[in-house]
Amino acid sequence: VQLQASGGGRVQPGSSLRLSCAAQLGLDLDYFTIGWFRQAPGKERQGVSCIRVSDGSTYFADSVKGRFTISADTSKNTVYLQMNDLKPEDTAVYYCAADYSLIAPALCTTSNIGGVDSWGRGTRVTVSS
Repeated sequence: VQLQASGGGRVQPGSSLRLSCAAQLGLDLDYFTIGWFRQAPGKERQGVSCIRVSDGSTYFADSVKGRFTISADTSKNTVYLQMNDLKPEDTAVYYCAADYSLIAPALCTTSNIGGVDSWGRGTRVTVSS
């Protein structure tokens, strides 16, 4: 599975950004869970939000609940992460990932990062005044 993440940038605290994770054309996203992870300097990669596309079930890390939303547009083979009220602690490189077997909570909380089926290249988000 080929994934392309985009939409990062440098914004001020309180701003919004929307990240996009575009999957290769012809791929049926209904068979996958798509997740957004982030990695800050010196820290481990951690799950932010995941969605099982077939049933729309989602998971959010406590740190982003109420501020981030995740959605899928199967007509565009794209999953979006809408990030509102951004904080400096949201600064990280954001990666999207796809897994055939794991449901949303399992993907987002996995400690077996290397076992996830596919990863896209990251997009950097910097929140700073």
